[in-house]
Amino acid sequence: MARFVDRRLNPKNKGAVNRQRFLQRFHSQIRRAVADAISKRSITDVESGERVKIPARDISEPIFQHGRGGRRETALPGNKKFVTGDRVPRPETGGGSGSQAGNSGEGEDEFIFELTREEFLEYFFEDLELPNLIKVQLAREPLYKNVRAGYTADGAPANLHVIRSLRGALARRIALATPYAEKKQQLQEELDALLETADADDPRAIALRDEIAELEQKVQKIPFIDTFDLRYRNRIQVPLPTTQAVMFCIMDVSGSMDQEKKDLAKRFFLLLYLFLTRNYERTDVVFIRHHTIAMEVGEEEFFYSRESGGTVVSSALGLMRDIIHERYSSSEWNIYGAQASDGDNWPEDSGNCSRILMQDLMPQTQYYAYIEVNNSNPQSLWSEYKKVAAAWPNFAMRAIGQAIEIYPVFRELFKKQRA
Repeated sequence: MARFVDRRLNPKNKGAVNRQRFLQRFHSQIRRAVADAISKRSITDVESGERVKIPARDISEPIFQHGRGGRRETALPGNKKFVTGDRVPRPETGGGSGSQAGNSGEGEDEFIFELTREEFLEYFFEDLELPNLIKVQLAREPLYKNVRAGYTADGAPANLHVIRSLRGALARRIALATPYAEKKQQLQEELDALLETADADDPRAIALRDEIAELEQKVQKIPFIDTFDLRYRNRIQVPLPTTQAVMFCIMDVSGSMDQEKKDLAKRFFLLLYLFLTRNYERTDVVFIRHHTIAMEVGEEEFFYSRESGGTVVSSALGLMRDIIHERYSSSEWNIYGAQASDGDNWPEDSGNCSRILMQDLMPQTQYYAYIEVNNSNPQSLWSEYKKVAAAWPNFAMRAIGQAIEIYPVFRELFKKQRA
């Protein structure tokens, strides 16, 4: 028997199994620490982990010991401080993390645990989801699962069905032996009738006995089980219905969107893209940039292109409507939209935006989120979108003034719905 010993070192000489056990054991404390960190850190810190502080009382181990019963007056040998009859005072408490300065007492510091980037993101996205993800269809590249599909005459020995095989062997033996049994019974009746009138040494009686013995030998030669009788459990792969969704990311790159505003919008979409790619396998992402005209672009151009111009927001909404009509049927796809803008729009166009949303997009989308960056002075687009939010419960709008607000807003928009 070969024995393999894995002597590879874990990163930083830490046991990966023990680390996972620790994360599971202190799951609630770590979640609270991550929630506190989310409200304090900016989106630029997404590449780093987090230092989690766990109070010492939460990591203390339970101890079983015998209680002090009766009256005891004992002085241990080697003791130079106490004698029999002295009362030992209680140790003073205090000190440690969070206590006030003093000249006495002792305490214990909080336990600090370092979360990696992947662990931090796992806790961060743990209770988030795409709202109203209900439409289930066979995706273009469906997943498969193995299902039982009766029995087959060929297969691996591990899939042999013993009872089914013995049942088939018994049926085969009965079917093959029945003609011999009927013939044997007929000959036996003739032999019995002959012996009533003739001697046992009669040639006809001897011939009948030989024929009966030959039939018995034929029955005994029928094999107990044959390869023809073997039956194996059969399994086939069937396509597994999966939920498929498409997310439209619409970003305003007009002249009014200065570098600071574009940076806020890009950070929000980076977080959204990271959330989709980590949590969902069957999700398409469509990137749309717009100024006076809208264009469907790739991921690289969406985040890093420097193109700018005037502002006509309805061009992006119209392009989204056309793409849905051409490629994403609302009967098969869960359609989502996320739009980021500073709200500055051509005044005559804001009404067109609300009309396209109300009539064309909202009836087909599961959820639409609008993010307005630096809206210290709300523009006409914000007012028009408030009408849409009042009419459609699956429309959400939030404002982001600085980078530190991106995390809380994102969690509020995509928090998991409770039944």
